[in-house]
Amino acid sequence: MATKRLMNVVSHLATAAQTQPTPTALSNSNESEERVDWTTAQIPGYDALPGFKEMPGCAWGVWGSEDQLGTVNLLTDTVVKAAAGEEIKMGKSVSLNWPLNFPEKPMFERKSPEINMKLREPQIYGVRDDEIHMNTQSGTQWDGMRHFPILEHGVFYNKFSFPCLVERWCLVFTFISSIPGSTLPHGIHPMPNPHEIDPAHARIGIQNWATHGICGRGVLLDLVSYQTSLSGNKALPYDPWSSHAITVKDLESCAAAQGVKFRRGDILILRVGFIKKYYEVAQAERDALQSGPETFAGIEQSEDMKRFLWNNHFAAIASDQPALERWPVPEGVVHMHQTLLALWGMPIGEFFDLEKLSEVCAETGRYTFFFSSWPLNIIGGCASPPNAAAYF
Repeated sequence: MATKRLMNVVSHLATAAQTQPTPTALSNSNESEERVDWTTAQIPGYDALPGFKEMPGCAWGVWGSEDQLGTVNLLTDTVVKAAAGEEIKMGKSVSLNWPLNFPEKPMFERKSPEINMKLREPQIYGVRDDEIHMNTQSGTQWDGMRHFPILEHGVFYNKFSFPCLVERWCLVFTFISSIPGSTLPHGIHPMPNPHEIDPAHARIGIQNWATHGICGRGVLLDLVSYQTSLSGNKALPYDPWSSHAITVKDLESCAAAQGVKFRRGDILILRVGFIKKYYEVAQAERDALQSGPETFAGIEQSEDMKRFLWNNHFAAIASDQPALERWPVPEGVVHMHQTLLALWGMPIGEFFDLEKLSEVCAETGRYTFFFSSWPLNIIGGCASPPNAAAYF
């Protein structure tokens, strides 16, 4: 299946434009831009955003030409302070991280996490270390700006160009060599001097979100509970392990039923049902996920969905599914990842464990809370476990 996906990417790249936008210089913050208070500053609506090539809704330049944060810019000091003051009333906290061990057999043929529990001095003191070898997207994760580009044109957020993503196929598909060279390193790179970091390693890396934090008002749309309540037999009317599309109407109806009104800078979190089902089925069904068809429920790939997400000015979006968007993407339809990450710089959360959160929200009747997430500070990283929690 991974081979098939790479083949599809190859076919996209074969028709890509042969000229790439010129990368801008590195800036680790927006200090070189005129400082804007995004708590109240005017933001263009979706339909007022320019297009990039054939893709509408390009937000490059909204936050500044040297921006490294994307929609995380909306999490201003004022927004964070207000969310903390309004939402933290009980002192109760809920982790949103699935254990690093799960799923033992990750989706999309990613590496299974290896956690080596070592005894350093077993005969004397029993001193222990842990060594972890994992793919940062094997379980609960934020997809960062370096994860997914605009495939056909070879650019990430704010015009940063990308390497040959299918480099290991280059010997077979020789036409790939015509794609312009990379400005985005890959492989293992020593970084002995923290004061001398190559800009190519740092720009649009996940360390920018890690040092800023993804903290503010979280909003849970519990689609599982909402859809179940509408069902006569109290069963979920769709299979979260199928290619089911979550529509804008689904989201708006759920929000209305929960009494939720969105605010600028909200972190939108969707409970669709993957992890609930994962806990309920037999082990054989869990194991079959890795080798069977990759079909998952998720948000629809539509202009209406893009308009909904942008015009509500969400700072980030996450769900409990392996892919935030309906998977597989219908033939001829552009991935939502390209719009969210490459055109907007919006964090995409996947595999968030929302089971306990849904219980607390139901018990309290509150579907908003203070959300805190501090990704791993990986210079040039494309993704990270979120280290996320909700506070009530």
